[in-house]
Amino acid sequence: MIGVFSFFAGAGFLDLGFEKTGRYSTLFMNEYHKAFADIYVESRKKLNIAPPIFGYQVADITENLTNLNSNWLSENLKEAKKMHDIVGFIGGPPCPDFSVGGKNKGKTGENGKLSGTYVELICRNKPDFFLFENVKGLYRTTKHREFFESLKVKLINAGYYITEKLINAIEFGAPQDRDRIILIGFQRKTLGDFGFKLNGSPLIKNFNWEKNTSYKANDVFNLKWPAKEKFKENSKRQNPTNIPLELTVEYWFRKNKVDKHTNSVHYFTPRAGLTKFENIDEGDDLKKSYKRLHRWRYSPTAAYGNNEVHLHPYKARRISAAEALAIQSLPENFEIPDSTTLTDMFKTIGNGVPFLAAKGLADNIFDFIYNNPIKDLKVSYAEANGKQHSSIH
Repeated sequence: MIGVFSFFAGAGFLDLGFEKTGRYSTLFMNEYHKAFADIYVESRKKLNIAPPIFGYQVADITENLTNLNSNWLSENLKEAKKMHDIVGFIGGPPCPDFSVGGKNKGKTGENGKLSGTYVELICRNKPDFFLFENVKGLYRTTKHREFFESLKVKLINAGYYITEKLINAIEFGAPQDRDRIILIGFQRKTLGDFGFKLNGSPLIKNFNWEKNTSYKANDVFNLKWPAKEKFKENSKRQNPTNIPLELTVEYWFRKNKVDKHTNSVHYFTPRAGLTKFENIDEGDDLKKSYKRLHRWRYSPTAAYGNNEVHLHPYKARRISAAEALAIQSLPENFEIPDSTTLTDMFKTIGNGVPFLAAKGLADNIFDFIYNNPIKDLKVSYAEANGKQHSSIH
C-alpha cells in the first residue's frame, strides 16, 4: 500500500480516485475551505473509508511552512515511511490565476502563489513522489509557462526526476472535455531503490501515460457527434449507434441513477423564470454561459459558475448536483451532505479532478514503479515496445 498526503483536497475526488485503485491510502488531508473539508469528511463516512491517520487539516497550506507545522509535517512523513514502501504528495493548487477564462493574474495572484508554496513543501519534505495538477493555461500560456518551468527547475534541484503531460479527462472515460497539465516526479533515491538505471537527464522518458487510458482525445473529438436539436422538455431521443455511448452525459445520468440520488434536488432556480432556459437548443454548448448539454454527447469542462451555466438536456432547469457529480464520473454512492450550500456544492464539484482521470493517473504511478519492465530511464516506453497505444475501442 502506498501512502499519500493530500493538499488542496476539496471534496476529495483526486484522493478517492487514488484510494479506489486499492493501492493507496490517504494519510493526511489539507483543505482551506471548511465547507469543502466537511464534504470530504462526511462523504467518506458514507463510503466507509477510514479517516487519514494523521488527520484533517483545515488551514492555509502555507501554515505548513512555518517552523511549528513544518516540523509536524516532516515528522509525520517520517512515520508514514515506516509504514509504507513509498509515500507521496498529491494536489492541485487553485488555478483561476492561470486560467484563460479566470483571473489570469499568474504567479502573483493569491491563488497563483499557492503553486509555488506546494512545490516548496515538496522540496523541503522530499516525499518519494508527487503529483501536481493544474489548468492548461499554466502550461500553454507564454506568460505563465516561464513560472511553470521555474517550478520544474526547483523540483529537479531537489532531486526529482520528472515527467509531464497535458491530459484530457475523456481519455480516461469521463464524459467531459477537460484538459489539465499533470506534473509527476520521483525522488532519485526512490528510483534507485526500485532498481531504475539513473542517468544525467532528470526527464523521465519511460513513464507510460497512456497505459490506463481507454481513448485518444483527438479520435473522440473527431467522431460525428449529434448536432443541435430543438429543446423539448421531457423528450425522448434514440441513442446514436456510431459513438461510444459511455462517454455521453445521458449514459452517466442513467448509470448513476441521478433522479434517485440524494443530490437530485440540489440545483439553482433562475430568478428570471424559465423563458431563457426554454429557448436554448439541446446541444447548444458553444456559448460562454447558459450551455445546454446534449444527452448523447460529452459535456464541456465541468464549471458551474457565472461563465458556464450548464442546462439539463431535456428539462427546463440547470443540472443538479447529482448530475454534475455524474459528469465528473464519480461513483453512484458519492454524496454531498444536504447541509452544504448550492454555491459550495457546485464550486467544489467544478474544481475537482474527474474521478476516472484520478484513478487512471494513480494506476499509472503504481505501474511505473511496480510493473515497469523498462528500468532504463533513457529509453521511452514507445521505443522499447515498438508500438503505439490503441485508439477508440
